[in-house]
Amino acid sequence: MASSKMSMKLLVDTKANKVLFAEAGKEFVDFLFTLLSLPVATIIRLLNKNSMVGSLGSLYDSLESLSEAYMQPNKSKDPLLKPILQVSAADFPFLVTENLSMAKKVYMCGSYHRFIADDPRAICPQCKYTLSREVPYVGPPPATSESYQRDGGYVKGIVTYMVNDDLAVKPMSTISGIALLRNYTVKEVGVLEEKVVEVTLSEGLKLLKASLQSKAVLTGVFLGNIGA
Repeated sequence: MASSKMSMKLLVDTKANKVLFAEAGKEFVDFLFTLLSLPVATIIRLLNKNSMVGSLGSLYDSLESLSEAYMQPNKSKDPLLKPILQVSAADFPFLVTENLSMAKKVYMCGSYHRFIADDPRAICPQCKYTLSREVPYVGPPPATSESYQRDGGYVKGIVTYMVNDDLAVKPMSTISGIALLRNYTVKEVGVLEEKVVEVTLSEGLKLLKASLQSKAVLTGVFLGNIGA
């Protein structure tokens, strides 16, 4: 499984007080790609609806306050307010906490015929009654450290990755590093400094928030003062 804490190396332009890029492993890149899979409502809950930029926080709050009496009889607010996550808390602990994930619900008919559905209005093909009796759902076991490195997440763990300040990701190479230094017109090697940082849940939330607001995410989180 992914660790709840990881470290990576930043290359910092001390003169400009800017992170040029990060040298990161599989776990951090998997975490970044996981951000793309998060539902909007989950992001609002993670960041606190009152701190959201724009109007999505207000939209979320209005649905949360809306009486169930105004909802269609076969509709619930929960799938909108607390959508089921496509990633597990065990594999991605930086954002996916237990209180943010809804357990998957499956249903059978009262006769327990061998049919299941995720909608309690579905009809059993055998007895023709609704599959309305909820049954326990057992999820897959959490990945071990070895199996996560081999098969888990999104990218392979056999290489190191370069993560730019705007979170663009590419495999690490000497050529790409030199090209990036040229793009930033860094002329004095003496102003460059390596900095090792740890990423925990707190930094994970800051990275998520900054990614929605800035093109200088790593600089803002690790050299600036961006709050979660």
